Amino acid sequence: MTFLPAPLELLFEPPGLPAFDLPDALGNEYGGTLGFEATRTFANFVATVDGVTAIPSVPQSNKLIAGGSASDRFVMGLLRACADAVVVGSGTLSASPGGRWTPEQAFPAAGEAFAELRARLGLAPLPELVVLTARGTLDPGHPALARALVLTTDAAADGLREQLPEDTEIVPVGPALDMSEAWALLRSRGAARILSEGGPHVLGSQVAEGLVDELFLTVSPLIVGRALGDERLALAEGADLLPGVEGRLLGIRRDDGHLFLRYGLS
Repeated sequence: MTFLPAPLELLFEPPGLPAFDLPDALGNEYGGTLGFEATRTFANFVATVDGVTAIPSVPQSNKLIAGGSASDRFVMGLLRACADAVVVGSGTLSASPGGRWTPEQAFPAAGEAFAELRARLGLAPLPELVVLTARGTLDPGHPALARALVLTTDAAADGLREQLPEDTEIVPVGPALDMSEAWALLRSRGAARILSEGGPHVLGSQVAEGLVDELFLTVSPLIVGRALGDERLALAEGADLLPGVEGRLLGIRRDDGHLFLRYGLS
């Protein structure tokens, strides 16, 4: 069974990385294996060659930035299939009005294989969706909120309970949306492997707190530039990380002009 026009081409991967028992259909397309330690946070982003990861003025700009790459969608689904929980910020939720953050939605053709992988890993049928919001500004009609865990501030929690669907679990994590407190809560609920798709500001906060162990970065062969008055966001916004967080290269894969990079950050 094949899902992509051609498997990802493996260019580099050091020996000794953790390896899950991937279904053959997934392992063949990924160009090797994939695995994580028992407790791990990994982030997945796509960026242009000139470093843009989001354009707030463009609806669903992630699709533009990804350059229509089916392989990027496949990797997104594969990483979701490995996770206990997928974390997004309120901005990411708002920018994807139909998003549900499931493996199958990312890449429907591999839905059965993703489900098989989750069964092999002993995971629930779907990863838990976790939404982070400091100000409590969420669209109550968003379809993903019906199954979401919303982590927010003490001040915003009561207002969200009045607005959001009854099935939405809302948990305050203090007077400020502290990422370390949020992660401690998720760990206490059994989320061992957490995937962050949270948006540039959320990722900046997570990296600043030392919470992200690995980064999966798709580099799209697209250059979008910077325009006066049109904010275009880089990978980690709102955090001063100087003198810098150095990554250790754990993998390079290629599909035509797209590069799929994996870095260890811990």
